Amino acid sequence: MTVPYIDSIMIIKRHKTRVATIGNVKIGGNNLIAVQSMVKVPAKDIRATIEQIKKLESVGCQIARLAILDEQDAHAISQIRALSGIPLVADIHFDWKLAICAIKAGVDKIRLNPGNIHKKDEIREIVALAKEHKIPIRVGLNSGSLPKQLRHKGKLTPAQRMVKAAQDYIEILEGLKFKDIVVSLKCSNILDTIEAYQKMAQACDYPLHLGLTATGFIENGKIKSAICLGSLLAQGIGDTIRVSLTGPPEEEVAVARSILANLGLGESGPEIISCPTCGRTQVDLEKIVNELQAKLSGLGNSAFAKPVKIAVMGCVVNGPGEAEGADLAIICGKAEGLLYRKAKVVKKVPIEKAVEALMQELKQM
Repeated sequence: MTVPYIDSIMIIKRHKTRVATIGNVKIGGNNLIAVQSMVKVPAKDIRATIEQIKKLESVGCQIARLAILDEQDAHAISQIRALSGIPLVADIHFDWKLAICAIKAGVDKIRLNPGNIHKKDEIREIVALAKEHKIPIRVGLNSGSLPKQLRHKGKLTPAQRMVKAAQDYIEILEGLKFKDIVVSLKCSNILDTIEAYQKMAQACDYPLHLGLTATGFIENGKIKSAICLGSLLAQGIGDTIRVSLTGPPEEEVAVARSILANLGLGESGPEIISCPTCGRTQVDLEKIVNELQAKLSGLGNSAFAKPVKIAVMGCVVNGPGEAEGADLAIICGKAEGLLYRKAKVVKKVPIEKAVEALMQELKQM
């Protein structure tokens, strides 16, 4: 059975997966796609970590991952967990014992890298404790840290190497009677990433954590992430998403939520439709849109019971058509704007009052 999400006419049929429970968040199955990010300060700096998690919560992040470099980081999880309103994932590399510490400290999920934690005896210890605490394990592949035996397999494409590494690791976990698994296969190349997730979706029914890694400078990273993750989501692939940017984690969440919203896969909230402007535009439309976006961001998505589409248009060429398809709209002339609500003209408003008028109508809705 597939789960349809409707955005306009197109129906996205999601790839059917198992359900994994991460704290109070469920992914896979019929659940909405969850947004993740990663805390970018050391976990042992508990105050800074909590501050960053609170910021992430405020912008709609649902799951936060912590880099666990040493035992201090692992032991800090118990204090961080008590103060965090969202589930925590421990990111474990090289030292399997840090996974043991993190689980005992109360983490909600473990990420293991098959490229550097691969000894069966070590994995067995982690699995036993994960079973006891009823938490999932993410098999987290990165193209930059594949298992040695797969790094130079000339006959395999980069995507095939990623999938093979994931399947080998899953085989170990399943051999230990453990199936509470999430899988990720992140490359820095868009096409390799898409191919890897497509192949993995065909090969298993475990929830897939989408991501594109090492995306470069922030603006380029946003574009690459939108292309890559948007392509996969449009195919129904993906149960949780993390946008990786060389910048503040709050920006990662904003981009992830925007990708989901524009595919009709996100939570309820406002969407601004605005024209690119041209020589016919007689107002500073960019200023109006930025002001409106700031006011909407201040409300938060929790203020909206359902999605709201707001059109801000700069002339009468496409303005009326977009207004008819939006919940609220304003078509801007030189000194006045024509305010629409549910495709009907409400009134004329001075341009300097455009945002105020839109917000008033929004509150009445």
